[in-house]
Amino acid sequence: MSFLQWFSRKRCGLLGLDISSSAVKLLELSEQNDQFQVESYAVEPLPQGAVVEKTITDVESVGEAIRRAVRRADTKSRRAAVAVGGSAVITKTITMPAGLSEEDIEAQIQLEADQYIPFPLEEVALDFEVLGPREDNPELVEVLIAACRQETVDSRVGAVELGGLCPAVVDVEAFAMENAFGLLAAQLPPEAVDRAVAVVDVGATITTLHVIHKLRSIYTREQVFGGRQLTEEIMRRYGLDYEAAGRAKKDGSLPDDYLTEVLEPFKEAVVQQINRALQFYFSSTSRPEPVTHVVLAGGCAAIPGLDERVEKDLATPASVANPFSAMSIAPKVDTRALAEDAPAMMIACGLALRRFD
Repeated sequence: MSFLQWFSRKRCGLLGLDISSSAVKLLELSEQNDQFQVESYAVEPLPQGAVVEKTITDVESVGEAIRRAVRRADTKSRRAAVAVGGSAVITKTITMPAGLSEEDIEAQIQLEADQYIPFPLEEVALDFEVLGPREDNPELVEVLIAACRQETVDSRVGAVELGGLCPAVVDVEAFAMENAFGLLAAQLPPEAVDRAVAVVDVGATITTLHVIHKLRSIYTREQVFGGRQLTEEIMRRYGLDYEAAGRAKKDGSLPDDYLTEVLEPFKEAVVQQINRALQFYFSSTSRPEPVTHVVLAGGCAAIPGLDERVEKDLATPASVANPFSAMSIAPKVDTRALAEDAPAMMIACGLALRRFD
């Protein structure tokens, strides 16, 4: 078992690097006059099958995509923060006596880890962070443990190194999303910030529900569903290959019946998936926090009218994530492309923000 620097604080140059099933998303932020600025960014598509349900199956292809993204972003930074997906990670909050040193906490976790982790400990990468004293007992502190298989971490580290970067931080996607959510608070109605907000990240193959309450993640669930279903339906209906279908979906060059015969049924399927995920959340505890707002993230969030459809069918206010709305943009960054990609950049943004922890 090894202890990773998942929670370490990094203030020098750091790239947020989100490795998803369909693309590598790179983002670099700086701070200018108490305001964040986007210094560089790039989205580089991945070959089909290089990442399957957040598991890297072709490290070389992912590494080459990272190298292309770095070149396209035109960044000089070479340190990167990456994240492992929720289903690959076990997180648990435990209590320990206050006043223990980090070495004592580490030693105690080593002794007790087999209570929380269902894998052989020699195959596990693990880290912890002291969250602070318990509200009901100041003599105890809450300690967050995060663990996953070492091979999951190694595949990401290997891809980052093949891409010419130095892996400085390995984070957890749920924590990165929580980190980025703080940027959205000003965009939400005041009553939503102190209540539970559902952030629904609809990616290429996985849809992830993050429920965030008072800026802290309290629930995460993944289900197999995403934009690839839409691409495959375009392929089937219009006789296109995967790459051509993806291009046509993006540039709007599909026949007139696409909107009614293909896109509308897909929107309905998205709403059904969100509703299903929310029902799992509501049944996960006897007293779930009511969800007052839905934020759509991921590549599918940019589908025109999807937020309105979600709001209407779920009878809950909905909006599209844009973590860059209050940021300045460096001159070399394509602002139009960044705006189009913004909903899909939440994880990368949360990782890039680790520079300022």
